[in-house]
Amino acid sequence: MALSFVADSMLGRLARWLRALGYDTLYDASWEDGALVRIAHQEGRFLLTRDLALAQRAGAWAIVIESEALVEQLAQLRAILGVRAVAPFSRCLCCNAIVKPISPWAVRERVPTYVYATQSAFYICPNCGRVYWPGTHWERMRANIATWEAKGVLARSAEGSPSGGAEP
Repeated sequence: MALSFVADSMLGRLARWLRALGYDTLYDASWEDGALVRIAHQEGRFLLTRDLALAQRAGAWAIVIESEALVEQLAQLRAILGVRAVAPFSRCLCCNAIVKPISPWAVRERVPTYVYATQSAFYICPNCGRVYWPGTHWERMRANIATWEAKGVLARSAEGSPSGGAEP
């Protein structure tokens, strides 16, 4: 079974990076504690929180994230669950849906002229409509993932290099 998560309001940055790594990660800063616990239990998701009381309510499904630093948060999840880059850039960073390839022609009016002229691969979120491409932001994110893997923050991926593309 693939790992999936729901993150509380204190862990929005971690949720976004888990999505970037390819993990199904639900996050909405407006969700109350009861909703988070319910989602974790009903959907078999790990509840990521910095709130000890919330973790106690969730029981075995909860992981208390100890650090405020993203790299340390990822290292903790690697140590506990073996988190690694499973399908980088395959999910929408905003809404968590799996992005789909789309022809450049179909997004020509939705991306900057320079991007349209210089990029050949585009992806779209079927849920929120956000368009992604492997631009400079994607390269920086990919470099971060490679650095984290090299330093042991993330477990090394058995599948090799990341695929897909994203440019928020």
